[in-house]
Amino acid sequence: MGWAAMAALTLVTGGALWYFFRHDKAALQLLCAALLLGLAGYAWQGRPALAGHPKAPPERGTVPESEFAQARGQILGEVDRASSWLTLAEGYQRRGDTVSGVHIIQSGLRDAPEDADLWVGLGNALVVHADGMMSPAAQLAFQRAERIAPDHPGPPFFYALALAQGGNYDEAERIWRRLLADAPPNADYRQTVEERLASLDRARAMGQIPGGPQPQAQPQPAPAQPAAPAASQNQQ
Repeated sequence: MGWAAMAALTLVTGGALWYFFRHDKAALQLLCAALLLGLAGYAWQGRPALAGHPKAPPERGTVPESEFAQARGQILGEVDRASSWLTLAEGYQRRGDTVSGVHIIQSGLRDAPEDADLWVGLGNALVVHADGMMSPAAQLAFQRAERIAPDHPGPPFFYALALAQGGNYDEAERIWRRLLADAPPNADYRQTVEERLASLDRARAMGQIPGGPQPQAQPQPAPAQPAAPAASQNQQ
């Protein structure tokens, strides 16, 4: 069956080449040589009798929209070029193809290696691929974003978000409180940060996550040693 299909495809292709290039003998000879070379390659390595091996479906199932996808419009914006790459990557992540999600953002970084938003997105994509855990590669991506745009709220905010998703709530809270303290009074992202901090407080109050860092116990003063007995006076 494979050889029959190849023969039919060769005849159709050869007929089309002859129709379009019949007046240019040099071009026709070159194209026919390429066609014969392809047939020779198929005869050498083609194995039409082998059974097909369908590709196994991805192991991951569909996943809901990430917290990064829900919050990035408020922090990073939604109308720039980076947003297009991130939206495309998130589509693959929702289907469970987290590897393609990482590769898509890497493709965007090849075009714009100094785009801090894409580096933030890469850090998040690596966290998603690691099932919510902060990997060294993800941490480096967040750090690269912060070096590129040290005054941008996106890198520290989403780095803290990734830490919180991995269970490091205390460090996430510390970063968010510092970000809130440094934010201008009229910054648009202040409300988003305040909402995250309030969510942490509610979760701790309900016992859903461990409490905040406990204050260190103050060292207790050592007990006073009993006074040494006074030396007896010399007898007269």
